[in-house]
Amino acid sequence: MTQSTSIPDESIHVVDARDHVATALRDLAAGERVRLNGQTLLVGADIPKGHKVATRPVRSGEDVLKYGWPIGRATSDIAAGDHVHVHNVATRLEGVEGYSFSPAPSAPTSPVDARTFQGFRRKNGRAGTRNEIWVLCTVGCVANTARRIAEKANQRFGGRIDGVHAFPHPFGCSQLGDDLAHTRKLIAALASHPNAGGVLILGLGCENNQLKTLLESAPDIDRERLRSFTTQMVEDELKDGLAAVEALVEIAERDRREPIPISELVVGLKCGGSDGFSGVTANPLVGRIADKVAEAGGAPVLTEIPEIFGAENVLLQRAATREVFDAAVAVIDDFKRYFIEANQPIYENPSPGNIAGGITSLEEKSLGAVQKGGRSPLVEVLRYGERVSRHGLTLLEAPGNDAVSSTALTAAGATVILFTTGRGTPLGFPAPTLKIASNSALAQRKPGWIDFDAGQVLEGVSMETAADRLMDLVIETASGKATKAEQNGEREIAIWKSGVTL
Repeated sequence: MTQSTSIPDESIHVVDARDHVATALRDLAAGERVRLNGQTLLVGADIPKGHKVATRPVRSGEDVLKYGWPIGRATSDIAAGDHVHVHNVATRLEGVEGYSFSPAPSAPTSPVDARTFQGFRRKNGRAGTRNEIWVLCTVGCVANTARRIAEKANQRFGGRIDGVHAFPHPFGCSQLGDDLAHTRKLIAALASHPNAGGVLILGLGCENNQLKTLLESAPDIDRERLRSFTTQMVEDELKDGLAAVEALVEIAERDRREPIPISELVVGLKCGGSDGFSGVTANPLVGRIADKVAEAGGAPVLTEIPEIFGAENVLLQRAATREVFDAAVAVIDDFKRYFIEANQPIYENPSPGNIAGGITSLEEKSLGAVQKGGRSPLVEVLRYGERVSRHGLTLLEAPGNDAVSSTALTAAGATVILFTTGRGTPLGFPAPTLKIASNSALAQRKPGWIDFDAGQVLEGVSMETAADRLMDLVIETASGKATKAEQNGEREIAIWKSGVTL
């Protein structure tokens, strides 16, 4: 897949020379003529901004190409100038496929970004971008207790550190097997996160997700900065919780930011509420940040496995080793079987909002989404709840759901999340989350949600210039600048519930 370096000031944009379609950069009216490679194209129907116009004829049954790859199969003859969307294109996806490994070619290199951010060095060697106290819980029964403790503690002690935050959830009881293990692994990983200068974990006492077992599954938790108790065993859980947080604050408030190379950044890559511009502006822009971080020695992390379906080969051909290739195939195939065993089609995507924004098929959505991973070799594959251990691009097992996948990214070690969106969302997560608009109209309409406008590349700003600006913002955010979600108090987690409930 090629990456365009800039988008010309025209009415339509073609991503790859092999494509059969172009993206409308504005509303197009039937009968008007638009420029295309020095020629004109007669528009045959009204085409909304962000949707696709055919640039050449495609026969019924033939593949339709965008990004240089098939995004589906034509269900009727398509003429040049036609609107290309769900009425004349259908997915090609069916089930588990076969893949073949070939060594990844050497990735193009660029000057390494040697800058630093002002972060917090933790005892286990990892680097944090925040110095907060996190209140976690083993089970949903004490979720509101955790929230009450954090609210009161933030009022009393929050000004002495970066804040006190509770991350409640409804699980931890009536769970079995892998489903219970998912909950335990996520909470244990969050308890070890470098953005937490101290952690309080509340248990109830009778839940499946026992506090003792959870703590045993997280051996690298800094015990000096950990407090925990089961609420059934204390007289006043609110009083004891506040005392525990105060003790943690007294430790964490002595921490100071220091220069840390961006080679120690772990950057989560996420998209939500995508539109027809996401794969043209915001996602390839974030892909350039992923490459900058990877080339510097950091770890960009890509997830949302169902939104890789149809674009697997773009990612698999960059696997650094056979071991990584096999691990990636296993994660992708396991997720497809997860759908199939639930009697659901693997292509039950894009969402209604995606379709309204111009995305036609899961293949198109996936081909746009994987661009967030840039062009760096894939060096590691993580299962849900596991943490980054290598430098370079990582693939993480998690669903596409915004809250679940962003929580998994945080648990994997992400200290900043880059979240691209074409339609907008106020959601925020434990790690500072930068919302990157794919179009300027969204950025202008929702300034309280959006941190960065990637739509500027539709207006003549080069991808390189926009990437430099976004990288500056990433470093500022890692150094303490609050994101819009943080300013709005949007901080939450969601855990992947994949099993039975007792």
